[in-house]
Amino acid sequence: MRSFLAFLRNPLAATAALMVAVLVFLALFAPEIWGAQAAQTDTSALLQGPSEPHPLGTDGLGRDMLLRTLVATRLSLGMALIATVIGLVFGLLLGALPSVLGPRVQRLFSSIISTWLAFPVLLVAMLTVILLGPSSGSAVIALGLTMVPSFARLAQTLSSRVGGSEYLAAARMMGVSRARQFTRYVLPNIAEPIIVNVTLSIGGGLLALSSLSFLGVGVQPPDFDWGRMLSEAFDQVYTNPAAVVGPGVAVVFAGVAFGTLGESLAAHLRSHGRGSVLSRRRLGPPPRVADREQIGDDRALLRVEGLSVAFPSATGWVRPVQDVSFSVAPGEIVGVVGESGSGKSVALMAVAQLSAAGAAVTARTLRFDGDDLLDLPRADVKKRLGTKMGIVFQDSLTALNPALRVGTQLGEIPHFHGRDTRADAHRKAVDALRDVAIDEPERRSRQFPHEFSGGMRQRALIAMSQIGKPRLIIADEPTTALDVTVQQRVLALLRRECERTGAAAIVVSHDIAVLAELCQRILVMYAGRIVEDVDVRLLATPEKLAHPYTRALTESLPDVDTDRTQPLATIPGEPPDLSLPMVGCGFAARCPFATERCMTEAPLMSDHIHGGRVACWHPQDGVPIDGILGDPLVLNTGSNAQEVR
Repeated sequence: MRSFLAFLRNPLAATAALMVAVLVFLALFAPEIWGAQAAQTDTSALLQGPSEPHPLGTDGLGRDMLLRTLVATRLSLGMALIATVIGLVFGLLLGALPSVLGPRVQRLFSSIISTWLAFPVLLVAMLTVILLGPSSGSAVIALGLTMVPSFARLAQTLSSRVGGSEYLAAARMMGVSRARQFTRYVLPNIAEPIIVNVTLSIGGGLLALSSLSFLGVGVQPPDFDWGRMLSEAFDQVYTNPAAVVGPGVAVVFAGVAFGTLGESLAAHLRSHGRGSVLSRRRLGPPPRVADREQIGDDRALLRVEGLSVAFPSATGWVRPVQDVSFSVAPGEIVGVVGESGSGKSVALMAVAQLSAAGAAVTARTLRFDGDDLLDLPRADVKKRLGTKMGIVFQDSLTALNPALRVGTQLGEIPHFHGRDTRADAHRKAVDALRDVAIDEPERRSRQFPHEFSGGMRQRALIAMSQIGKPRLIIADEPTTALDVTVQQRVLALLRRECERTGAAAIVVSHDIAVLAELCQRILVMYAGRIVEDVDVRLLATPEKLAHPYTRALTESLPDVDTDRTQPLATIPGEPPDLSLPMVGCGFAARCPFATERCMTEAPLMSDHIHGGRVACWHPQDGVPIDGILGDPLVLNTGSNAQEVR
């Protein structure tokens, strides 16, 4: 309501709304009020000019032109609305529906849309009318067919963004039907631009239908619309020009009304609702954690071996994840850290079966909670992961469906997987919000995501990940864009919920200090590979860390003792180009300890003396950490030593 009132504060928008209201009133009531008078013939007043009883004159049968213009509003506006609805419905089915049907269907429908758009609009309209015969129905169908491809292209463009969203991925994982994905996830999130286009199309449709009737292939006598009236009055335009004023002004008035309303809606939507994002901050010193029991693969909750993910590109395959292997024990909280582009999120989304369209995912072993995900049918995988695995996505604002209330989204899992009634699902959603310390959960459950703060949205995502009582939670950078105090609360909440439910968790972050606050074990990724599996306690004694990259990450973290007069430490060089074949160790070009073997042979994971595993030919256990960062690197290749910058 507030948004509507704000829209009407614009004088141009208010004027357009008033004009459309006048047209709607005439369409509804004019035939009932003046229909009989408009149809009454008067042989004594044939083809008269303007007069007191007939302000716009009469036609060839003595009928009043003004009243006929008012009465014709219903048929003119109704035909334009029906044609627009035809174009809208088939356009949405052709353009937006493929977003939930998969990439093959998308490519097929995209080809159909492109071919349809190649035909001239007037040619399609005239051909349709010729095939069906001149009539009002033929004109409506013809106009509807010409509108379909434009609506389809717009819907295709808008739905492509929704199709790649995290909240739609979560809906697929929960097992939401494709019909519901389309009606509750895709359509509401493309509605605003579509509504604007509908408004503009009605105005254009009125003009197009009037043109067809004027040419004699639209409305046929005894029915009449504005175009038919213009055609009949055209013969007397020189003797009685007032005869064309009524229908002519009506066509212009309707076109301006709907066109202005559409433009005003577009301007209002462009200026409506802007937000800001908070910057990330580093957390405090790591806490002490209890000793972790070493658990064999036979007792692991999640076991991954040889996971690789590749994406096609114009120059070949890009491989952001290469031969990744790890396991997670029941109740364990594991962190995954690395620079941007190291493959952290891509690897875990592949584990959750949420890889982007076009991704080629392979693995030797992928077992979760006793199920071999590689051998299960796709439908069974979705059913198992929908409740046993919870996802906390990185961006809470895009991960939550902006068109659905928060409580409705949380209730999807118990409703679809638990077969609960809507009332029971809503009650569980309220309880879940209460469990994550959101005040007034009943009221908050009926709000939309944009009405939540960033920290509240992140807590709502944690509640959503927990509502199905999953065995494993994957949190993809859950503290991104939150300030330090909110970060602390979110991490403490995630840890508490895991302890309360016994769920294991994998937490992704760029910041090793964030993981030290939460996790028991950290997987360090670089260039798509895991280079070290390290106990979090070793971060307090960096000289016990084995891989030079892990050491460099810890050395680049400032603390209270850091000399503020010196520039922050950085890791020299850049990560390798993953579109090229990787030979040897991916970190070799940036490593001060690299040798010829590092450049030609990829290291394998092996145990190191302080616990954990490392993939490095020259692990640095016990070597002082000074001097890893900053200077150009020299490969230790004897007489062929070379500098790497």
